Amino acid sequence: MWKNPLTLNNHYVVIILVLIVTITNVLKSASSFSATIKGSSSSSSSSSSSSTPKAPKLEIERRRNVAIISHPDSGKTTMTEKLLLYGGALQQAGAVRQKANQRGTASDFMQMEKDRGISISSTVMNFDYKDLRVNILDTPGHADFSEDTYRALTAADNAVMLIDGAKGLEPQTKKLFAVVRIRDIPLFTFVNKMDRPALSPYQIMDEIEQEFGLETHPIVWPIGDGEQFRGVLDRMTNKVFLYQRAERGKKANEQDCLDLTDVQGLRNAIQDDQLVDKLLEDAELLNEILPPLDEARILDGSQSPLFFGSAMTNFGVSEFLNYFCNMASKPLSRLCSDNLSKIHPDHEQFSGFVFKTQANLDPKHRDRLAYIRIVSGMYDGTAGMSVGHSRSKPSKKYNVNAAQSLFGNQRETITTAFPGDVIGINNPGNFAIGDTLYTGSKRIAFPPIPSFSPETFAYIRNPNPSSYKNFQKGLDQLLQEGAVQSFRQRGDDESSQIGIILGAVGQLQFDVVQTRLKNEYNVDSDLEYINYSMARWVNDDNDDDDDNTSVVLSTEESKKKAWETIQALEDDGKLFGVMIVQDMWNRPVLLFRNEWKIDDLMKDCKLNLAPWCYPPDLV
Repeated sequence: MWKNPLTLNNHYVVIILVLIVTITNVLKSASSFSATIKGSSSSSSSSSSSSTPKAPKLEIERRRNVAIISHPDSGKTTMTEKLLLYGGALQQAGAVRQKANQRGTASDFMQMEKDRGISISSTVMNFDYKDLRVNILDTPGHADFSEDTYRALTAADNAVMLIDGAKGLEPQTKKLFAVVRIRDIPLFTFVNKMDRPALSPYQIMDEIEQEFGLETHPIVWPIGDGEQFRGVLDRMTNKVFLYQRAERGKKANEQDCLDLTDVQGLRNAIQDDQLVDKLLEDAELLNEILPPLDEARILDGSQSPLFFGSAMTNFGVSEFLNYFCNMASKPLSRLCSDNLSKIHPDHEQFSGFVFKTQANLDPKHRDRLAYIRIVSGMYDGTAGMSVGHSRSKPSKKYNVNAAQSLFGNQRETITTAFPGDVIGINNPGNFAIGDTLYTGSKRIAFPPIPSFSPETFAYIRNPNPSSYKNFQKGLDQLLQEGAVQSFRQRGDDESSQIGIILGAVGQLQFDVVQTRLKNEYNVDSDLEYINYSMARWVNDDNDDDDDNTSVVLSTEESKKKAWETIQALEDDGKLFGVMIVQDMWNRPVLLFRNEWKIDDLMKDCKLNLAPWCYPPDLV
């Protein structure tokens, strides 16, 4: 029985099955596939989108792209801020829960994020560091916002798993690791909060290996923890870095950099013979028992470089950033949705995919932005650029001029961008999460990104008829972001007073919708929860399709057949206790209270149901 992967703790098999069919096909090994797309040198015609220059090799090789994942309150946003600080993008790092004299974080810019001290939406930031361009995707940690995190991971070539040193592996970290591991991208592990009492480093290493089957290789090793945390050992150079606590938000002050062989110097600096003896013992033991660091295994995700430190006090952050830039993967190739071909970063045509949409980054202009992860080619906005769209007709082209570089909610117009970069473009309303944009005469389509079954449902209504227009506009724009889904009762239309049914992974998503409606559109809203916890999309195909992946129903004929199937089951009394609704594309959806009823329908009625859906093609 299918279960929603966004709320499972240990059912990794289910998560793997769902994501292999959808997100994970993006980066699977090319060895099992028969063809590789080569760049086309043919000129574009009036019926094709404009050609773009091939991305220079130097620009591809200097890109590093990373998503940071963790359980809530592990210090993820703080770590992001400190990477920006050491990368030179900030003069002073912000605080997640700032006091009156502190600045807020660059990544958590929504008012609700500032008020609650949590990340609600994934954000994109970048900086130049030592001739490299680093793109950071800061993701939400809370389970209610898991879907946004999964989507951000599709755009990442590397991941950093942040672990609270006192708590070890936590449920949300385990679920997110499952996604990273399937995609075979490099995973760097940073054990945070070592300035507080923490688990033994060996205990954390064992926990990761036993839980994930993942070998870790310590690069930076801690010297003590809690009040005795004195600094870190760089095992690659045998250099010991001792720190003084820095002013909040500033870079750490390096007190000393000593060689591990300078034992007396270490004793004089650390002033704790037990800590020094433990450091020397650990260094010798790790050299003896650990297999060598293997670059190939790092890149295929089977060996994780391990770092210890404290983002809050800046211990170990600089060392981590330097090694990440040296070890991380360059922009990767992407598998196409046909499962037969791949697009490489040096492909001659531009291609990219939408992994996030956002409304009202600038509330004064009511803008809508699509976040595009560039896969190949070069974005060139100097001479005008038009692109094809994977769900539109081949003859339909969209202008994508005035692309923007993103830094939280700050934007800057750019004229060029390269594989590995994330750019923001104006969304005319047709770009949905998972869509592919491309140039050239040959259609390119990457695997779509699904919308998973919500876990909680509620009617949302406008209590003030005089604000109907603003209410409807605000709700429509927020729904396009994809964090919350909308349904209506069968046959209902926009003029009905029954109300729209919202579906979300968690209740906090509803809080976000109501707060943003009030703050950004100045309208109130009322919620009425309904007692359903699962949604299943209905397909008109009743064969034994084990994946149930074909739930698109893009034609009127296919939707008609699906509705006829539902009507027949209802007439036979098979849908008692099931709520029949339609999604935003008028496709039939069934809402359930428990899994038993889903099992019964799929077994006895041979009904083809899927726990996720994709947007249909545009007619």
